[in-house]
Amino acid sequence: MADQAGFGLQDIVTDAREALFAKQQGDGHIVFELEADCTIPAEYVLLRHFLGDLDREKERKIALYLRGVQNADGSWPLFHDGDGDISATIKAYWALKLIGESIDAPHMVKARHFVLGKGGAAKANVFTRIAMALFGQVPWRAVPVMPIQIMHLPLWFPFHLSKIAYWSRTVIVPLLVLYALKAKAQNPTGKDIGELFAIPPEAPQVYNINPTGSTVGAAFLLLDKSLRALEGSLLQIGKQSAIDKAVAWFTTRLNGEDGLGAIYPAMANAVMAYAAIGRGPDDPDRAIAMQAIEKLLVERDGALYCQPCVSPIWDTGLAAHALLEAGAEPDDPRLQAALNWLQSKQILETVGDWAVRRPNVRPGGWAFQYANDYYPDVDDTAVVAAAMHRQGDPRYAVAIERAAEWIVGMQSSSGGWGAFEPENEHYYLNSIPFADHGALLDPPTEDVTARCVSFLAQYDRARFAEPIARAVAYLKRTQQSDGSWWGRWGANYVYGTWSVLCALNAAGEDMAQPFIRQAVDWLKARQRADGGWGEDLATYDVSRRDEVKSSTASQTAWAMLGLMAAGEVDDPVVLRGAQFLQNAPRDGARWAEKYWTGTGFPRVFYLKYHGYAAYFPLWALARFSHLQKSNARVVEHGL
Repeated sequence: MADQAGFGLQDIVTDAREALFAKQQGDGHIVFELEADCTIPAEYVLLRHFLGDLDREKERKIALYLRGVQNADGSWPLFHDGDGDISATIKAYWALKLIGESIDAPHMVKARHFVLGKGGAAKANVFTRIAMALFGQVPWRAVPVMPIQIMHLPLWFPFHLSKIAYWSRTVIVPLLVLYALKAKAQNPTGKDIGELFAIPPEAPQVYNINPTGSTVGAAFLLLDKSLRALEGSLLQIGKQSAIDKAVAWFTTRLNGEDGLGAIYPAMANAVMAYAAIGRGPDDPDRAIAMQAIEKLLVERDGALYCQPCVSPIWDTGLAAHALLEAGAEPDDPRLQAALNWLQSKQILETVGDWAVRRPNVRPGGWAFQYANDYYPDVDDTAVVAAAMHRQGDPRYAVAIERAAEWIVGMQSSSGGWGAFEPENEHYYLNSIPFADHGALLDPPTEDVTARCVSFLAQYDRARFAEPIARAVAYLKRTQQSDGSWWGRWGANYVYGTWSVLCALNAAGEDMAQPFIRQAVDWLKARQRADGGWGEDLATYDVSRRDEVKSSTASQTAWAMLGLMAAGEVDDPVVLRGAQFLQNAPRDGARWAEKYWTGTGFPRVFYLKYHGYAAYFPLWALARFSHLQKSNARVVEHGL
């Protein structure tokens, strides 16, 4: 790893820019690894044992990975150096046991003590209990009732698939089939995890709880009990037709080698559902679904893990911004190759699930992954279109216009934007027993809204004045009392505040307004003694909102970009941030960054975007260098 303390600022920018260009694939795109916690590789092992299709060499490498991310106390965390999580620990322990590790090995003993100390495996979350039910480790009463007849419910019904997030929808539909058939894993080793239960799983005990503690939650819990009483009678009506409808639903959205929803949990559930209805390994649908999963595997230093999904559109779009900021010429063939690749990935024909509430809006977005046509991502679309507009080549004009049309059409009535759905704000559904993960919905958020404002304002602020004004009003309403903004898709308030400050600047807001100065002061106060910024993923717990373990390159970049958007380029705080990045160790394109700064679902699922430590620090340093040389000291671009 290179020490860059002796390099000048422009040398670092140039070197990092060329190293980032060197990450390009042959067709022009850039993609970095996307890493989640231990549950995804552990679930991959469980999937193989469910199917009875074992690959001992892959398992050996996964075991190496799992042991490498275990905490000292024997638990497994949801992010690097985080607190132990009982459900993650159960899955990792279970996977290692299936792989063949002795339960008497020290790391297994410590893991078991951790689980039992938390009340045992019965205290796991719903998804973990479903996995245990599939393997016969708990009775099916340990999971909430999920009637397959959900597939027949009309749009006006209080629960409808369109009222939950796309990720919930694609995960749940094949899961409904598994539940309806009470599917059973092959489990060829016959191993169980009975030793993880403080009370025998068959013994009378409470498994399903009210996730919100609300009156609505209590009513849903009562409904769950009532439905369980009807499982052997009324809930048999229409069962087979609902199963057929569910299978047809996810088969239509199978998405080839990119997989159902292009996310691992949905892909795995689809494979298991095909097996449960009797389709063998050679069935074309099951085979392609399994192939999509295999493409998520990553081997590094002899260890193997499974990504939750891949991020090529996001990585390439953000990298394009960083490269442009770092002095890449608009006609640089490498930059054009990246943007041409992005242009080829725009979704212009497929009308996705979002159209249930926007039937008259034409598609024009981009997905997060290589292909996910039913589920384009608003955030990605804003980032990619803004990069194309900034580059300025007329060949992208139609793509940019279609993106703007789709983004405006996806704005919710609140003025904000969600990631994949408009009006996905049926908050009462967070109270159903199944929703103990708190991530069932896709409501508007500050960071996605900010990105949309940044793009629309950069593209044509006058033309899009009305949606921008409604969005700015939303952002003003959602500001935290301390001046920051919450970050839904990145950690956390630094991410949200950076996003919103850029948007407000692009929208033409007076950056001297008191509410903006409060945000600026908040960011300045968060700078650490080393000149950097850091924010722990534990801050999604409101009681820990100020927690930080270390400065990180990506969060330092976000803070600098936010402050520069607010006109603070000459402030010593920004200079110290730049010095932190200049002096921080870097290996090629990536700055050293062991802490995670990405969010999947707050308090439940987190991500390490390996690209964040590459393009964001480059972007921030390049902008700082550019503005230092400029008389105007004004950030001219939306992002």
